[in-house]
Amino acid sequence: MSERRSARRGGRDAPAAREGGARRTSSDLLETKVVWRAFYRVVRRIPAGRVCTYGGVAAMAGHPRAARHVGQALAALKETCANHDVPWHRVLGSRPRRRAAISIPDPVGGAIQRAMLEAEGVRFDTRGHIELDEFGWFRTPRAAAPPASSRGARSGRSG
Repeated sequence: MSERRSARRGGRDAPAAREGGARRTSSDLLETKVVWRAFYRVVRRIPAGRVCTYGGVAAMAGHPRAARHVGQALAALKETCANHDVPWHRVLGSRPRRRAAISIPDPVGGAIQRAMLEAEGVRFDTRGHIELDEFGWFRTPRAAAPPASSRGARSGRSG
């Protein structure tokens, strides 16, 4: 697989994507688990009645090119009993014009997701889209606080 094509599929941000179909090692699986935990932490922060896109979750978790991996991580939740506190239904696929929509190909799963979102007050338009300007949740990483030494110097206090 070419380097350019690998980058489009996630490159460094996608631990499961390996060149030449190489077998995964235990360190690859560990890396995947760490990345997925970061996704789950972000998804747990999405409040009821709000939604986020797969790409938004990936970016907030520090892996901006790993939207597909967010989907894989959330899909894996149904196969395990762990992480049942992750509100997977609040993560949607992005659509043009600041909209999002359910991306689950299974009609039963999609209907369940829609019912869960509607129960939280999220409204869908006639095409099944959600307005992100009204229901979207996107957080930027917090700016780091300046070191204590520079705070004292800035406020005019001496140490």
